[in-house]
Amino acid sequence: MVGKSQLNGWDKILAELERKREIARSMGGEVRLDRHRQSGKLDARQRLTSFFDDMTFVEIGTLAGNRSEAGPAPAPADGLIAGFGLVEGRPILACAEDFTVLAGSIGDAGAAKRQRIVDLARQERLPLVFMLEGAGHRLTNHHSTPAPGDLQALAQLSGQVPMVCLVMGPSAGHSALTAPLSDFVVMTEAASLFTAGPPIVKGALGETATKEELGGPEVQTRSGVAHNVVENDGDAIALARRYLSYFPPNAWEAPPCDGVQDVEPRRLDDILSLISVDPRIPFDAHRLLEMVADAGSLLEIQPAFGGSLVTAFARLGGRSVAFIANNPSVRAGSVDSAAAQKAARFMDVADAFHLPVIFLADNPGVLPGTVSERAGVLRSAARMFAAQNRLRVPKLHVTLRKAFGFGSSIMAMNPFDHQTVSYAFPAITMGAMPATSGAKAAGMDATAQVDAISRQTESAWEMADKMAYDEIIDPRDLRNALLDGLILTQGRSKGPFMPRPHGILP
Repeated sequence: MVGKSQLNGWDKILAELERKREIARSMGGEVRLDRHRQSGKLDARQRLTSFFDDMTFVEIGTLAGNRSEAGPAPAPADGLIAGFGLVEGRPILACAEDFTVLAGSIGDAGAAKRQRIVDLARQERLPLVFMLEGAGHRLTNHHSTPAPGDLQALAQLSGQVPMVCLVMGPSAGHSALTAPLSDFVVMTEAASLFTAGPPIVKGALGETATKEELGGPEVQTRSGVAHNVVENDGDAIALARRYLSYFPPNAWEAPPCDGVQDVEPRRLDDILSLISVDPRIPFDAHRLLEMVADAGSLLEIQPAFGGSLVTAFARLGGRSVAFIANNPSVRAGSVDSAAAQKAARFMDVADAFHLPVIFLADNPGVLPGTVSERAGVLRSAARMFAAQNRLRVPKLHVTLRKAFGFGSSIMAMNPFDHQTVSYAFPAITMGAMPATSGAKAAGMDATAQVDAISRQTESAWEMADKMAYDEIIDPRDLRNALLDGLILTQGRSKGPFMPRPHGILP
């Protein structure tokens, strides 16, 4: 045992270091912590230790804000807990705003810490997770030196590493901007996300609104800002861990492959009872995707936004893939502005991290009408078309029953457009528009209408004859045909990989 005489004067300095660490770990104090936990939330440190594998969290910037200890507003860790650890054995960086310290507001030291954690993610090429519950910039900041630009750093980091944002309480201003700059945004039922909170909105605009009315989960998932909603902090953390499991640590590496269960070929005998030959009869695309994907691997993204398209990450034969499927149970699968926006950004994320994109097309086209046009459907559809055209990853396309006009193009049906494979079911109908309504609109006589309808019902054979599809497949062989298509991509599944030139636009 080392005696005091052998410490060479270190005893007082080390005692002071431990005292300051204890103050930082005390956060906002027991009263505020108890109030926070009684609301059903985890505190900031609990959130981080729950996110990381047991006993792997390593904190950085613990003593940020320690000079405020004797001032009127102490700020342990400056209201932001940050560090790194392991998730399923893989290193990841994360930080959590501490609402018990000055409402989680961003002080000067906290701003520097935010930029430091983003810079580390870029430098070490590691995924980054933000946990938000804070009031934005602190009014008492001095800005005696140029403020670090964490938002600029986030924009530059986009597309280089996976970025996840968990909103676990009210988040406003500068803090809230972290969400749309991230790849995946999850809100708890207790969360809200807005440019400015109710008092500022009331003072500036005279508008009275609650946090939920301004930016609660229902508002932000339907606006497209947030992707998924969960009940509580624990569910948000579990979802973040699951989401990251589909991705490589960075854009220079290949996605992980999980070959543990349900990776073998199998015939989908139940698909014939799910999907009718009659294209006017809807089916639920979620059920189809659950049949096709490896069991238990399907994760839908943005279920409350643009519901006529289903976007989901999954595994197929153990490989991480991205599905984009028309959902005929919502507006017959027609693509509106929200659906096109959702799909375009989803493709950008998949492309950034090298996940093959699988298109399952069954739609009557882009949604027409005054409401759709006023929502900018043409621009949104054009963006979706450009996103799929620019994909660098393997594209696998299947026309299930119907695909009309530009609705087929945005679903990557165009032949010889870098598809790895392009398949169709044998009962497809295709054309510039549905023959029944289109013939009437064109003023065709009865004979011409019958002829147009007949040609559309013969679409599969006509298109196969022109080599517009690589193969016409039995619907029951859908999973196996896609597995075969993925085999064809193995030559480029190992890289080399590089990030997208301009990241992922919000």
